[in-house]
Amino acid sequence: MLTLAAPATASAITAEVARACDAAVAKAYPPRQIGNPAAGSAKGTAKDQRAYFQKCVANDGKVDDAPAAASKDGKPGK
Repeated sequence: MLTLAAPATASAITAEVARACDAAVAKAYPPRQIGNPAAGSAKGTAKDQRAYFQKCVANDGKVDDAPAAASKDGKPGK
């Protein structure tokens, strides 16, 4: 008989952490047009937002107040 076991270190994020991180992303990357998610973000890209959210989750809902000020190419963000 073959038994498959899930990794012991895998855990789901809590709703509280997800809400906190979602609010942090919304604050750090405000929408161009309130209420219209298709309008995009006034700052950063979707990739930046995902990375920020993942960093927040990894830190248990705690992140720096501001997103990274410079992009990979070294130019400051707008």
